[in-house]
Amino acid sequence: MAAPARTSGPQIGDLLGHVVLVTGKEELFNERSVQTVRSVVRAYDAEAELADTGAADLSLATLGELAAPSLFSTTRCVVVRSLEQLPDGSVAGLLDYAAAPVEDVALVLVHNGGPKGSGTLNRLRKLPAVAEWRSEELKPSELPTFVAAEVRRHGGRMEPDAAAQLVQAIGQDLRALAAAADQLAHDFPGEPLTAEKVQRYFGGRAEAKSFAVADAAFAGQRQRALEELRWTLDNGTAAVLVTSAFAGSARGLARLSGASRGQRDADLARDVGVPPWKLRSLREQLRGWSPEGLAAAVRAVARADADIKGAASDPAYTLERLVLSIAGLRERR
Repeated sequence: MAAPARTSGPQIGDLLGHVVLVTGKEELFNERSVQTVRSVVRAYDAEAELADTGAADLSLATLGELAAPSLFSTTRCVVVRSLEQLPDGSVAGLLDYAAAPVEDVALVLVHNGGPKGSGTLNRLRKLPAVAEWRSEELKPSELPTFVAAEVRRHGGRMEPDAAAQLVQAIGQDLRALAAAADQLAHDFPGEPLTAEKVQRYFGGRAEAKSFAVADAAFAGQRQRALEELRWTLDNGTAAVLVTSAFAGSARGLARLSGASRGQRDADLARDVGVPPWKLRSLREQLRGWSPEGLAAAVRAVARADADIKGAASDPAYTLERLVLSIAGLRERR
């Protein structure tokens, strides 16, 4: 279930002068792999420089700049995200670097899954200095086990029926489940997490859960979405749960938009990644969205998510701005 395919934690000698190739569709696991590398590098050198960029902006020149030592430290950790977006003209330069990495640099390349960029992946895998940390998608049946493991990470204990109930209440988004497990473990320190506690926090809130905020916003119901958001935040829901719900809605609409027509609902739901009962609301929402609008919505969600993960000074403002952006994009069609 762990993201990296490793039997023990990485050592600094496995990272500096090497390339870590992080692959898989599970964003949570990919991000944890990135944080693991950064933590090991910073533990080795507290003054180590950290750099982060998107593959779409990468060239041999920019890679050289990222890997170059600074005035303060020769040790660097460079993260290149969305490797599938690497321009064709930059592939050869990246492969040349990966064949002979800089000694004091840990380079992390993150590929988010899918066939795009698979040729570059295959060539990278053949290089001696490249190690792949692969994350696998979890099956729905594995989610309660994942939730229980998340609670243990925070020093708590969770009963199996409580884990199953949390999955039922939150859904299948791993970041949302992890955030909920974190919240419960810290709110009930030293206490076993029971189904009753999960019900108290996440049950009976069908009209005010994070997904209800997202549904209202993507339906263009601005005022209702803002009301749901205020109720949700006032009742202690973590901001990351809201952005996760928005990300899930955006993904569902995008997948439904590109799905093959004429499928049975059961097959279509499986392709879209939602339960069959969710298809009706997605179809209704999709009628108000153009491909361009969806693309803009995905970018808006990504910006809000980055702000939240970056410890935004006012998460409530960030989320209100997201609600207004999403509702406005739909209304402008």
